[in-house]
Amino acid sequence: MAEPAILRPSEIPPVDRGGGARTIPLVCCEIGAQGVLNGITEFDPGAAIPLHYHNCEETVLVLEGEATFEVDGRVYELRPLDTTWVPTGVPHRFLNRSNRRLRIFWTYSSVDATRTIVATGETFKIGSPQDRAPATPYADG
Repeated sequence: MAEPAILRPSEIPPVDRGGGARTIPLVCCEIGAQGVLNGITEFDPGAAIPLHYHNCEETVLVLEGEATFEVDGRVYELRPLDTTWVPTGVPHRFLNRSNRRLRIFWTYSSVDATRTIVATGETFKIGSPQDRAPATPYADG
C-alpha cells in the first residue's frame, strides 16, 4: 500500500518544457498514485502549449496570472481561480499573452494520461522525456 505524501512545489525541481514553460510534477505513479496525476505548469510571458488532446479528462485551475484558453475552436480569457474541465479527446491549449508569469494547476483522471499533439499526431505519456519539450513561443495559428 502506498504511503500518504506531502508535496512541496518549492522543493521539486521544475522540468523545462522549452519555449518558456516549466512543469513541476506532483501526484504521480512514482509516489504511488493509482488514479490521478497532477502538477503545476508555469508559462513565461509569450509561452504557449501546442494544441493537443488527452486520453482522459483534465481539469486546470489558474493559480496566478492570466491565461488564454483555446478549447474545441473557442477562446476564453481566464483569471486566477478560474477552472476548466476538458473531456477526453477534446483539442485545447493554454497561452500566456500577458507580460507576467502564468501558473496553472492541472489534474488528469488517469496516471496513464497521454498528450497527442494535433499538428503532428504524435502521442506521448504525460511526464515522459518525449513530453517534456512541446511548449512553443506563442504564435497565432
